Amino acid sequence: MADYLRPLLYLALSLSPVLAHDNGLALTPQMGWDTWNYYGCDVSEQTLLMAAQAFITYDLPKYGYEYIITDDCWQAPQRNATTGAPVADPTKFPSGMKAVADQIHSLGLKFGVYSSAGKYTCGGHFGSLGYEQIDAQTYAEWGADYLKYDNCYNEGLAGTPRLSYDRYANMSFALNATGRPILYSMCNWGEDGPWNFAPVYLIPARLVRAVTYLTQTIANSWRISGDIYDNYNRYDERCPCTSMIDCKLAGFHCAMTRIIDFAAPVGQKAGVNHWNDLDMLEVGNGGMTYDEYVTHFSMWAVLKSPLVLGNDVTNMTNETLEIITNDAIIAVNQDANGSPAERMWKVPVASGGDLSLWSGSLVNNTFVISLLNTSPETQTVTVNFTDVFIDQGPSYQTGTYAIYDLWQRDSSGAWGKNIGTYTGAIPNVEIGLHQVRIWKAVPATTTSKRDTAEL
Repeated sequence: MADYLRPLLYLALSLSPVLAHDNGLALTPQMGWDTWNYYGCDVSEQTLLMAAQAFITYDLPKYGYEYIITDDCWQAPQRNATTGAPVADPTKFPSGMKAVADQIHSLGLKFGVYSSAGKYTCGGHFGSLGYEQIDAQTYAEWGADYLKYDNCYNEGLAGTPRLSYDRYANMSFALNATGRPILYSMCNWGEDGPWNFAPVYLIPARLVRAVTYLTQTIANSWRISGDIYDNYNRYDERCPCTSMIDCKLAGFHCAMTRIIDFAAPVGQKAGVNHWNDLDMLEVGNGGMTYDEYVTHFSMWAVLKSPLVLGNDVTNMTNETLEIITNDAIIAVNQDANGSPAERMWKVPVASGGDLSLWSGSLVNNTFVISLLNTSPETQTVTVNFTDVFIDQGPSYQTGTYAIYDLWQRDSSGAWGKNIGTYTGAIPNVEIGLHQVRIWKAVPATTTSKRDTAEL
């Protein structure tokens, strides 16, 4: 049998009714916290349990945050010598992973674990390549609700979509076979275009009872770029690509606005149950200004990236807490329509940086509009509805909308102040350096459906 058919045969023999695309998870982008950005390899059961308790103290589940995820370096030096099962470091996790998961679950939260689709993890611990079934089963027995699955030491099994697909599909099938719903977060850095291969798996009809092919996505989310670092726009040679389309070296140390640029063309590939992951949030880690962190959080939200915190949640400033609990911005991210905003235009600014306009559809015929200024100077811009509603047609472009500024509070203190009604444009918008403006647009009058002549 050809090697590429082995994971398909395994699925045919052990097919569960729970499929990655249909596992009831990630109907909206996942929200939670991961250890890596702040703690790196300095992870322990105390790290996780203190973060879980902080979630409750700050009432973060109220806003949708639910996953507590241990990243790399939780592993013991070796696997179980008899079974090959993964084993947690007994010094870092003396109670064992199941006990930690049980304590997290007792708080009403969910537990996530990390591995890599390689011989080793990025931190040099044992990976899951060739151990997918025993690892998935062990994670399920621990009570894991989430798997972040990295890409280090992949033995050269990359370079074409098929090679990457097979490696990541093996774990998808193994997770499905456990019968436990486990959110599957692929972290392959955009290598080989996961937005193309991760939404599909194909099972030949001779292996399962299907008319021709059964098609599902193999993951609930996938990383689209090299690792983020806590910086607004610095170019770093370790993140060399100018676009992730056909990028040959995703690298790492990718500044926040570079990842926004990477995400612009691939929004069309994301949707309910399957999301483009722009990497963990850096909000609160100290490398950016307040306005830059507002941009970071806002653009991750409108692009429908998972909102996975990466700061020390046990010790947050009021500014950090204000940003990550803006429920109007979170509502855009969690909108049931599942449609990432698209970039309508991007224009350079003479002093450096650029201005860009983004627009996205929300439920109930409402919309989100984002204006982003990466330049070092304040700009004044008229936001024309011919640009915002270029995909909706003339009846929308000439319509009247109530506009809500999602970073202003109304008289009750709630995020999302109604700043008035506008027809045709929002004129003379002043936007400061490295700022973002986010609005929700609600038709003030019934907007006609598009005429066939507009299509």
